[in-house]
Amino acid sequence: MTATSRPPSPPSSPSSPSSSGGRRLPADVVRGALIGSAEVVPGVSGGTLALVTGVYETLIGGAGHVVTAARYAVTGPRSQVRAELARVRWSVVVPVLVGMAAAVVVGSAVLEPVVTEHPVGSRAVFFGLVLASLVVPARMVGRWTAPLALVAAVAAVAAFLLTGLPAASEQQPSLLVVAVAAAVAICALVLPGVSGSFLLLTVGLYEPTLRAVADRDLAYVGAFALGAVVGLGSFVRVLQHLLDHHRAVTLAVMTGLMAGSLRALWPWQGEDRELATPSGDVLTVVLLALAGAALVVVLLLVEDRIQRRGASAPADPVR
Repeated sequence: MTATSRPPSPPSSPSSPSSSGGRRLPADVVRGALIGSAEVVPGVSGGTLALVTGVYETLIGGAGHVVTAARYAVTGPRSQVRAELARVRWSVVVPVLVGMAAAVVVGSAVLEPVVTEHPVGSRAVFFGLVLASLVVPARMVGRWTAPLALVAAVAAVAAFLLTGLPAASEQQPSLLVVAVAAAVAICALVLPGVSGSFLLLTVGLYEPTLRAVADRDLAYVGAFALGAVVGLGSFVRVLQHLLDHHRAVTLAVMTGLMAGSLRALWPWQGEDRELATPSGDVLTVVLLALAGAALVVVLLLVEDRIQRRGASAPADPVR
């Protein structure tokens, strides 16, 4: 995605015909699986993958309609509830969500033992992922000015200090903490370039969340889901407004937050998150970080190629 471009707005009618018909179903499940996989890996943005696969506007627009329908269900008029829900492209949203859910369950089961048993190597890979991902929100800002750079710097310092706080209760977090963290992390879906898993990692809830999903901890998962729903309902309109009317400042803040939060991913850390000097097999750790960065670079190159093709091809009426 270029620095100043935005995804094309979806057409107003949710029932536009598609030349591919039912053949979109498996493709949308795969799109959802890619997005879900990205959400499990810190540093790889699910929002960016949604942009790359062409369903970003459909998902965010659908979330907005569902939030509006919920508000009408409480405050009225009730006749608007069905109208808002009818505007959601369920034929795209449902298979995408199915693919996302499957990828999150499988990814959690695979990653949880790796992160637990190899913390230094895991942080190294995540460090490379996030470091390379900084280019996404940074170039979306467009033209960087001195005030924008200052805003990003302040956000970076704040994130650096916050992520240095000891995470004493990360292994047994309260369900309230889980719900609040989920409410914040879900907003990453609205902001391409920002990883929800990375936000969980910075507050010490990444490993517990992976473990809860892998172990089918229904209480934890239920609290997380409730927080995610509340967060999306509370913030999606606000974030859409900020992106529409204060795009450069919002993205500058997110760039700074991501940069400052790299402190939490420094491979060599003590039990209370104090930073340590490199030790052990440093070369392997560096190579793992470079591998993580290379993965993001490949994804960005694919995104740029798709964007160039999309600029010269007719728009897909379903998206």
